[in-house]
Amino acid sequence: MADENLNERKYTFPTHKQKYELLDKKNQEALLGGGQDRIDAQHKKGKLTARERIHLLLDEGSFEEIGKFVMHRSRDFGLDKQYFLGDGVVTGYGTVNGRLIYVFAQDFTVLGGSLAEAHAEKIVRLMELAMKNGAPIIGLNDSGGARIQEGVVSLGGYADIFYRNTLASGVIPQISAIMGPCAGGAVYSPAITDFILMVENTSYMFVTGPNVVKTVTQEDVTSEELGGASTHSSKSGVTHFSCANEVECINHIKRLLSYVPQNCEEDAPFAPYEAQGDESRPALDTIIPENPNQPYDMREVIEQLVDTDSFFEVHKNFAENIVVGFARLGGRSIGIVGNNPASMAGVLDIQASTKAARFVRFCDSFNIPLLVLEDVPGFLPGTDQEWNAIITNGAKLLYAFSEATVPRITVITRKAYGGAYDVMNSKHIGADMNFAWPMAEIAVMGAKGASEIIFRREIMEAADPEAKLQEKVDEYTDKFANPYRAAHRGYVDEVIMPADTRRKLIKAYKMLENKVAVLPKKKHGNIPL
Repeated sequence: MADENLNERKYTFPTHKQKYELLDKKNQEALLGGGQDRIDAQHKKGKLTARERIHLLLDEGSFEEIGKFVMHRSRDFGLDKQYFLGDGVVTGYGTVNGRLIYVFAQDFTVLGGSLAEAHAEKIVRLMELAMKNGAPIIGLNDSGGARIQEGVVSLGGYADIFYRNTLASGVIPQISAIMGPCAGGAVYSPAITDFILMVENTSYMFVTGPNVVKTVTQEDVTSEELGGASTHSSKSGVTHFSCANEVECINHIKRLLSYVPQNCEEDAPFAPYEAQGDESRPALDTIIPENPNQPYDMREVIEQLVDTDSFFEVHKNFAENIVVGFARLGGRSIGIVGNNPASMAGVLDIQASTKAARFVRFCDSFNIPLLVLEDVPGFLPGTDQEWNAIITNGAKLLYAFSEATVPRITVITRKAYGGAYDVMNSKHIGADMNFAWPMAEIAVMGAKGASEIIFRREIMEAADPEAKLQEKVDEYTDKFANPYRAAHRGYVDEVIMPADTRRKLIKAYKMLENKVAVLPKKKHGNIPL
């Protein structure tokens, strides 16, 4: 009788089939995120889901998920009744054009994509894998912020991520796409990464939202006005790319990755290139106006110099008096910094200096050679610039160029005046090759201003001061407003015809490809911030 009771109580083990069915059920549950209703709501806002974004980004069939079944461990404020597999973030790895990439995508359908302990742990683990294996990490941000129900562990999770962002800076490329809300402490992780992309009308970033702004400052402002893609791409400069929709945003990420190496130990990508006969570009001979005060767009020069359709501009709508971006030259990935006379005469100001400095430091971190196209009349004068520290901000660009050890080439297309001549990658701060076009003007200042100072007494005492001034302006122009004094000193390596520039650059970068530069031993420099 005892044996019969024992048999009745005997545990029945699930079959393999049942276990497989349970796994399949959990996989299906994880793929649904917060459920079909919330997925539909996401689509109605014109937004893709986290998994749809990853699918668009990575090569077909390459995604391998990590931490699919992770769940939060909290029981306060009703969280014990809300469990979702993945805890609001999809993490894993795959390939983009065959190259290894790590990616995390916050899932707004799960508790608003809010970040808490388990959610943060998944991102941190992914970042550590990316660091160990030397591959870029991409964050697709779409989150309501810290999960308030979890309290301080949410804040700790953010700090854990910030710390890894900082450790990874300059080691692996870090790219952040803002594809929904990103507010409060959440904004600081993207801010530390190398590039930020935003989607117009569906994404925003700010430290404090419109309601808090209204309470504290009495300003009425919408989320879009305060921190939308247009605001941050044109006014603050926080975001590097403003995209019309999520598909364009993801395509921008793919293109951006094509110009950068996997990590700081690799060289910049080199695409196969076959020379199409003569590399001269005759259109460059007539691209600079005869009148030295007439503007032209430096982008036209860039398009003539680089491989066809290869220029990929960064920060296009911010500080338009300087142009920065990636391109290919003879198949080689390079970074370009060019003053743009079409905007504010190409003058250097606070925003242009910080924009260019940030770009130069990125290129130097990841072994991307630099090309500087110079047409700069100087630094922008005025109380606004001085009181907002043009000195410190201008020094950022000077510091960035001086510190850079990648191959650096400068072409002076027209003006190179004053301290701006020094700052824009002059020979004196370590440029490897410096070319100038015949119309280049290299001097301390413009001819009129210089003449008014040097010949002040002579002009004042002349019978016709205006005629005397013009005479002295012409004299100064003949002597100094040309590239030859600098060439005599060796500050310019060669004065070249504009049409020959592309051919010269291809050869010069080839010559410099094994460049080794050693900086003094130190913990790190103290860049003026």
